[in-house]
Amino acid sequence: MKNTKEEIFARVQEILTESFDLQPEDVHLDSHLIDDLDLDSIDAIDLAVGLEEEVGLKVEEEELREIRLVGDIVDLVYSKLLAT
Repeated sequence: MKNTKEEIFARVQEILTESFDLQPEDVHLDSHLIDDLDLDSIDAIDLAVGLEEEVGLKVEEEELREIRLVGDIVDLVYSKLLAT
């Protein structure tokens, strides 16, 4: 995965559209995962597994609870990559 937030967003957008049958134009940084994208808790687990595989780092359950928006995912991945 790339290291700029724009590149991370592009990859997260790609993962979301491929994994959950969403349209790229519907996925924005301020898109709410549940309210806007209709994801549920099972989808969130699938997303977490995909992120862990993509980033190669463990995403803690507490971190996942904080994710509400697509931008939260981008920020989390960005901070994990900076910490490595």
